[in-house]
This record gives sequence, C-alpha cells and structure tokens, in this order.
Amino acid sequence: MALEASAPVEKKPAEPREWSPASWRDRPAEQIVDYPDPDALARVERRLSGSESLVDIADIIHLRASLARVANGDAVMVQGGDCAESFAEFNADKVRVTYNLLLRMGALLRAASGGEVVHLARIAGQFAKPRSSSNETIGDVTLPSYRGDAVNGPAFTVAARTPDPKRLLDAHRQAKVTIELLQAYASASYADLPQVYREVGLSELPRPVAMFTSHEALLLNYEQALARYDDASEQWWATSGHMLWIGDRTRQLDGAHVEFARGVSNPVGLKCGPSLKTDDFLRLIDRLDPDNTAGRLVLIGRFGASNIAEHLPELMRATRREGRKAIWSVDPMHGNTRTVEGLKTRMVGDIVAEVRTFFEIAAAEGVHPGGVHLEMTGSDVTECIGGSVKLAREDLGRRYLTHCDPRLNEGQALDVAQAVAELLAQRAANRANAA
Repeated sequence: MALEASAPVEKKPAEPREWSPASWRDRPAEQIVDYPDPDALARVERRLSGSESLVDIADIIHLRASLARVANGDAVMVQGGDCAESFAEFNADKVRVTYNLLLRMGALLRAASGGEVVHLARIAGQFAKPRSSSNETIGDVTLPSYRGDAVNGPAFTVAARTPDPKRLLDAHRQAKVTIELLQAYASASYADLPQVYREVGLSELPRPVAMFTSHEALLLNYEQALARYDDASEQWWATSGHMLWIGDRTRQLDGAHVEFARGVSNPVGLKCGPSLKTDDFLRLIDRLDPDNTAGRLVLIGRFGASNIAEHLPELMRATRREGRKAIWSVDPMHGNTRTVEGLKTRMVGDIVAEVRTFFEIAAAEGVHPGGVHLEMTGSDVTECIGGSVKLAREDLGRRYLTHCDPRLNEGQALDVAQAVAELLAQRAANRANAA
C-alpha cells in the first residue's frame, strides 16, 4: 500500500534567545564584510570598545520621547542626508549646510502642520551601504564592490577595494567631530531661526532645535563595539547614533541585524519594501518592539511610486488592526531609482508622487503619516532630474558626485519638503473640518 505523503511542516522562526551585544554573531548574516585579516579586525574592535561613546544616552531618551509624540499623531519627523558619508569630502561647511537644510525643511513642515517636527540627519555614521553584488567587474578585472568609506575605497584598484578594518576607526573619529559640529550649529542656529521662520510664514517665537543623528546599522562589528550598558536604565544602548535602522536587504527575522537591533533601546527603523509579506512584517514588529512602545519603532516604506499603492495599504491596515504604535514614514528615494545614460538617477516627480500616495493611503487607513526620509545634500549636485531647478537628463554629468546613490540637491529637497508641507496643511484642514 502506498504511503500517504505527509503534509509539509511549516518552519517556525526561532524564538528570541538571551541577548547580548555579540549574540548577532550566532545568526545568519547578510551584507557582512569579509575582512582578509581577522586579527586586525579584532584589534580594531577592542579599540572601539574602549573608545568614547558618540552620543549620550540622555539624548537618545530625548529622541524616543520626541518620536513618541510622532507615534501619537502630535508631531512629524524629517530625516535626510547623504546616501553615504565620505572621508575625502568631509569638512565643517558640509555639516553646516546639511544642518541648515534640515532646519529649513523642518520649518516648512512646522508651518504647515502647526505641530512639533523631529529633525533626524543621516549623518555621523552613514559610512557604509549594502550592495546587490559583492564584486564589481570592469573589463577583465573583478574586485570587491565599493561598500562605503568605512569598509573600502571607491577607486577601482586592489589596494582601495580590499576591506580594511582601520577604516572603522576613521569613521568613529569623523562621526565624533561631526556630532560636535552639529552641537555647535544647534547652539548658533538659534540666532538664524527668526529669519528661517519668517521665510516660511511662522510667526511664533523660535525655539532651539535638536538635531539627532541616524544611520543604517549595517556594520555590526562597529555597532557591537559601541554598545554600552547603562546602570541607571538597566538597558543596553547603541551609542554610535541616536537612531539606527535595518535595511530592506538585512531584515531577515532570524538574521544578525534584527538580532542586534532587538536588544538595544534606541529608536529603531525598519525599511519596508515590496517583497515584505504581511506575516513576516508582523513578526518583525513583534521581534523589534515586543512591548509596543511609542517612539521605539519607525516603519520606513520604500516601495516606489509605481508599487506603493499595491503593497502599503495591507501593511498599514495590519498595524492599525494589531494596535501597533509604530510610526509610519516614507522613503520615496530607493524605490524610484532608474538608470539614464549609464548613470543612476531619480525623478523628483516620482519622489513627490510616492509621497502623495503615502499620504492618501495613510488617510484611507486611518494612520498618521509620520514623516519623510530622503537622500539629499545641500551641495549643488546634478544627480536627480526635475524639480523647480528644472534639471534635465543632459545635466546629470555636470556635477554627478555621488559614489553610491543619487541625491536631491538643496533646491530639490526643498521642493519635496514643500510638497510634504502642502499635504500636511491639507490634512490639518480636513481634520479641522471633520471636527
């Protein structure tokens, strides 16, 4: 008699084990750097473990409190900065320009929404990028892909492309100086705020603006070395930045990046792309925010203008149905990348279209549209097409300076902020009429 085929057994995700800053090392890891000299890496990790924390735990707690107001619908967040920070291009003026651009964008949103704006810079830690391929081939030469300045160099040579752990020390030093500059500009900017407020039509008295730092927690050797235990709170904190996020390529439920992020008490972002299924999405939320704490988790949609209407409603519906307090934000950059004449670029029209659809879906699902996440620079680059500056495809090569992804320039970033401001103003008007 033939035996009946048994039903396939569904593989359940592993239950969370006891956490430590090193417990990620026991999990499968995507996008982990293959260093040729493990002993050199271990020496760098020991130096970083004994180094100064980059951010204060009190400031991380301040950010969590601010994001809790976003989660409750009383504030919005604006997050932006370089796709990847550069060692060679770093200077005080570059930090100042980024700070001032976020300040102006935040003022636009505050004028439109009438509520608090949380400012988050992609800075002081955004030194690495995930890559779709671990190698790059030019002609008959194949070398490791450029992974960001904390890993290797952009030049297509064996020396530059070989991962060097000492670059992690350079990243730490630059991050420290960057944070010190941000603190100085935060103090000095108070004198500039009246003018900024007048430009956007805000009549209220200016208040000091806190600028928090954020980056993708991609390099877990670096993150572990900068994790610190705080006796007062009896919690572990990632002191590499105020907020960390997990990318779309590294959000495996049982993976190393989720394992590290679940144990630190910082606000954590989760990039949500078109491949994310609802069941996995809810499991990730449970893993990263088991206590459903307002201000802990930011869900960052990055679907693309042509995909967001198909994928986002179900995910938003699930968070509302489950009573989750996570913030919904939109990254309208990564899903809208295309190649034009051999260069990666993004269309401002696509970016604005995705933002508008995000607001429409949030309204339909009864979810607060919590913010926007942009790759941008205050420099005069020509990497994205469109906007009020009217950049066309023939302009791309003029000042195409990025080593990774195309960034909005100052004018284009303000165009997107203005579009968000108009959507916030319309939302405020609709709520007032409904009341």
